[in-house]
Amino acid sequence: MHQMTPAMQACIEECLRCHSTCLGMAMNHCLEAGGKHVEPQHFRLMMACATICQTSANMMLIGTPHHKHTCAECAEICEECAKSCEAVGGMEDCVAQCRKCAASCRELSA
Repeated sequence: MHQMTPAMQACIEECLRCHSTCLGMAMNHCLEAGGKHVEPQHFRLMMACATICQTSANMMLIGTPHHKHTCAECAEICEECAKSCEAVGGMEDCVAQCRKCAASCRELSA
């Protein structure tokens, strides 16, 4: 059995929170708001963010050292998603959670 460090446990929680936030915002807020919120590039990025966050959490829970790769990619996509959500506007919760997740994943990917 692998050792679950406090930093890894915190990162898993941030990833799962980010997955939930991005998916929920995309499917509820963005679809309802329309316009810039559902432009393909933005919407796909939100779906990519939700997916990589879930995948990253899963890799850490599995206990594979490959989590460093998924965490690195997760940090990059989360930052991109935060910028996109910030540019669209009215998505402060998503921006904040993506940035928290990115910071946590960056720490574990080092």
